[in-house]
Amino acid sequence: MTTSQFRRACAAAVVLILVAPDVLSPFSITLMNYIGIYALAVLGLVLLAGIGGMLSFGQAAFVGITAYTTAGLTAMLGYSPWLGLVAGLVLTGLVAAILGAVTLRLGGHFLSLSTIAWGLATYFLFGNLPMLGQFSGIADVPPISVGNYALTSSASIYYLIWLFLIVALLLSANLLDSRQGRAVRALRAGRIMAESLGIDPFRIKLVTFVIAALLSALSGWLYAHMSRFVSPAPFDVTVGILYLLMAMVGGMAYLSGAVVGAAVVTLLKNGIQDYLPIIAPSGASGQLEVVVFSVLFIILLQRARAGVVPFALRFLPRLQPSPSSAAAALDRRAQPQPGQTILAVSDVTRRFGGLVAVDRVSFELQVGEILGLIGPNGAGKTTMFNLITGALPLNQGTIRFLGADISRSAQRHIARAGIARTFQHVKLRKNMTLLDTVMLGTYARTRSGFLAGILHIDRAEEARIRAEAMWQLQRVGLADRAFELAGNLPLGSQRLLEIARALAADPALLMLDEPAAGLRAAEKAELARLLEALRAEGLSILLVEHDMDFVMGLVDRTVVMDFGAKLCEGTPAVVRQDPRVQEAYLGGVA
Repeated sequence: MTTSQFRRACAAAVVLILVAPDVLSPFSITLMNYIGIYALAVLGLVLLAGIGGMLSFGQAAFVGITAYTTAGLTAMLGYSPWLGLVAGLVLTGLVAAILGAVTLRLGGHFLSLSTIAWGLATYFLFGNLPMLGQFSGIADVPPISVGNYALTSSASIYYLIWLFLIVALLLSANLLDSRQGRAVRALRAGRIMAESLGIDPFRIKLVTFVIAALLSALSGWLYAHMSRFVSPAPFDVTVGILYLLMAMVGGMAYLSGAVVGAAVVTLLKNGIQDYLPIIAPSGASGQLEVVVFSVLFIILLQRARAGVVPFALRFLPRLQPSPSSAAAALDRRAQPQPGQTILAVSDVTRRFGGLVAVDRVSFELQVGEILGLIGPNGAGKTTMFNLITGALPLNQGTIRFLGADISRSAQRHIARAGIARTFQHVKLRKNMTLLDTVMLGTYARTRSGFLAGILHIDRAEEARIRAEAMWQLQRVGLADRAFELAGNLPLGSQRLLEIARALAADPALLMLDEPAAGLRAAEKAELARLLEALRAEGLSILLVEHDMDFVMGLVDRTVVMDFGAKLCEGTPAVVRQDPRVQEAYLGGVA
């Protein structure tokens, strides 16, 4: 499928939405309205959980906050529904920011459990406040008016609902195709990987959480003025679970999955309610609805475990991206002067309980030098690596980078200062393309924020980021596979992709953790040539590697560690002849 074919398909879908009120029955239009309203809330959940990795059962509470806000302002105080929309967005955003600040530092299932807790709390708050009508709710909510035209019927509000949804989908797509959107997608790879790129994971999580809440707020506003009545029942935590179910059915990681999931679940529930009474005994159909729905849901997930959208995409040709226009790559940092000490590690110690993983290790790295950090398994090399990059805190000692003390600095601040790294176990987002993966590496060098990405006013910077990423892919020999998914690469190519992502950060110090692991002989030779070219450009490199032939033929100096302590230091020739090194590696003097 080409880009022009994709655009024609989108245009055809919009035309079908426009003509639907002329060809469908009023009841079908009502169902379409509910699908659109549900899809707005589910879209926020897709961004939050499917893409950002923050599972929430509490989206229905945000729908309810805006629904009650606009119902109270309009039905009780006589204000305009549009004022109710503004007030609902502000209040929902504020509540989401407070809840997010409190709960988003929780990890794993603790975050999910906290969303259930405040979802239940919100439901009972709505049901017990006399000013909100308690469980009887608020009736006579006025319709939305556009000028002098009141949207009183399902057909009249239909276009507003779907306009909101289409705009929300477009803006969400803009966000994901931006600097901050790539940061959101990186969250699922874990905090350490995100921070190694200069990303502040908590900030990205909080903003994403608020955006998801605001999408739910739009859903609540439209629901209140379409149904003309609000009560606590539609905002119970069970409805939040239903939203999550819709996202799963459609495809958690796909924006279009919000619409498809809302449609499938809504139409399926309606179909069961229509046809089950025909075949079920009188009075038993209501009790069987949940059973039948659950069985059908299980069957669906058996056939399409990742959701309907990714299942359907398997049978469609992949969209071929259009060639990008030429743009200048990003500005490069001025590398420090040769001969200067770029990294100084002094008496660094790291303990894990009673185990001393790194014991008073000291060494220096000069500008333009490749320094090898070697040692047998368990020597403490990767721990030392993580201490330098800030992934682990040290217990004592100091680490200085370009003269500045980074011993207690956060990992993201160290990354922004000019240290880029790869990982012993490759950390990539498998469903990101190679190009997007390397573009993610430029995060610390660029400045566009969430609003610029959502409104697509960051295109000039994005063009330069893309040019930078293509150049780095070309350096590691992966430019011809730029639009493939990272998860489709063999392990050796994934390691090269990690190096390209690290180079995209334009570091002063490049730290590589076993970069040759999984590479064939020809690939190792190509990697060695790349590292030598980087050294010639003035880039400093710290290399952890087990392949001794690869290390000794490449590095300027070597630091050998054993049982957490520094064994010796020197040129490859000197280190090879050291009896202590031979003892550590071979069990005796050769």
